[in-house]
Amino acid sequence: MSEKKIKKVVLAYSGGLDTSVMIPWLKETYGCEVIAFAADLGQAEELDNLNEKAIKTGASKIYIEDLREEFLTEYVWPTLKAGAIYEEKYLLGTSFARPLIAKKQVEIAIKEGADAVAHGATGKGNDQVRFELGYMANDPSLKIIAPWKDDKWTLKSREACIAYAKEKNIPIEQTAEKIYSRDRNLWHISHEGGELEDTWSEPVGERIFVLSKTVEEAPDKPTYVEVGFEKGIPVSVDGVEMKAVELMETLNKIGGENAIGQIDMVENRLVGMKSRGVYETPGGTILYFAHKELERLCLDKETLHYKEIIAKRYAEIVYNGTWFGKLRESLDAFVNVTQENVTGTVRMKLYKGNIIGAGTKSEYSLYSEELATFGEDEVYNQKDANGFIRLFGLPLKVQAILKNKNK
Repeated sequence: MSEKKIKKVVLAYSGGLDTSVMIPWLKETYGCEVIAFAADLGQAEELDNLNEKAIKTGASKIYIEDLREEFLTEYVWPTLKAGAIYEEKYLLGTSFARPLIAKKQVEIAIKEGADAVAHGATGKGNDQVRFELGYMANDPSLKIIAPWKDDKWTLKSREACIAYAKEKNIPIEQTAEKIYSRDRNLWHISHEGGELEDTWSEPVGERIFVLSKTVEEAPDKPTYVEVGFEKGIPVSVDGVEMKAVELMETLNKIGGENAIGQIDMVENRLVGMKSRGVYETPGGTILYFAHKELERLCLDKETLHYKEIIAKRYAEIVYNGTWFGKLRESLDAFVNVTQENVTGTVRMKLYKGNIIGAGTKSEYSLYSEELATFGEDEVYNQKDANGFIRLFGLPLKVQAILKNKNK
C-alpha cells in the first residue's frame, strides 16, 4: 500500500486509548487527512467531549451519529429472535455492533470522498475481522488501514500506546496500573486485559462492573418484572409500551440493580486463540430469558428444536463478522416465520444475579390445560398410547431380537 495514494481516511473513533493515538499516527505516517467517526450506540458518558478531543488530537472533522435505534431494531432484535448465543454464554454485544459501525463508516467515506478507512482493532482479536469484512461488503474499493498490523506501527503494547499519548499530550483514562480494554454500548459492556488475563484471578466487581451491582450489593428481596413481545420483538415493560431505546435502558437499570447478566468466560476467538472476558449484559439477559420462555409456550416441538440448531450457527455468523452474508439473511427469513405467533407476556423474578420464571401467557399458546392435566378428562384417550409406544419402540424390539438371535 503506497503512502502517497492515501489522501483522506475515515477512522472508526471511540476516544479510547488505541484510536486516540491513531489520529496523530495516521497523519504522521501517511501524511493524510483524518476524519473521525464515532457511532453513538449507547456509550453514555464515554461520548462526552469526544468532538473537542478528536479535533485537538488532529482530526479535520468528526462525525458523531446516534445509531441506537437502528442498532437495536436492525441488529440486536434479529439476533435475539434467532436465540443466538456464542458458546452458550456470550450474548454477542460487541459482535453485532461492528457491522453497523463499518457500514456507516463506509457511507461517510463515500460522502467525504475518502480513499481509505481505518480501525483500531488489534491483529489478535475478532474485531479486525468484523470491521474489515464490513468494509469489503459495503465498498470493496476502499483501502483498509489497520495500524496494529502495519509494519510502520511501533506501538506494540498498550503500555507503549500510553507513553505515546503522554508524549503527544493526548488525554486518556488508562494507566499502567489499570489497563482494561472495554467496549460499551446499549446492550452490554465487555472487560478484558489487566488482571483478567489470569484465568485464576476472580473478577473484583467493585473494580470492574460498570452497568451492574455486585451480587452482594443487590437487594435482599426479589424484583418482579414483566416483558411483553409482539412477533418476537420486545415492546413493553411492566405493561408500559416503549420504543427500543427506552425499553433497553429500562431493563438495563432493573437488571443492573439485581446483578443480572454478569458473565465470566474463556472463549474461542476466530483467530485461533482463547481469551478471557467479563461481560455485563443486564437487560439483554432478561430479554433472552423471557423470549425463550415465550417460545416454549408458542412454538411447536419440531420448530422449537430445529430453531435451537440454527441458533448456534447464527451465533457463529455474528461472532465471525459475516453479518452481511447471504446465510444470515436466509436464516432471518426462517426465524421471522417462526416468530409470527411469538406474542405475549413473560413475568420474571430477579434475585441476586438469578432470573426465575414467574409466569407466561399468550393468545397463541399451544399449551392445553385440558390435555396436560393429571386429573380426569374427556379429551385424551390414554389407551391410544399403547399403539404409539409399540410402533415407536419397534426399532429397539427388532434390535433386541437380532442381538439374541446372534448370541
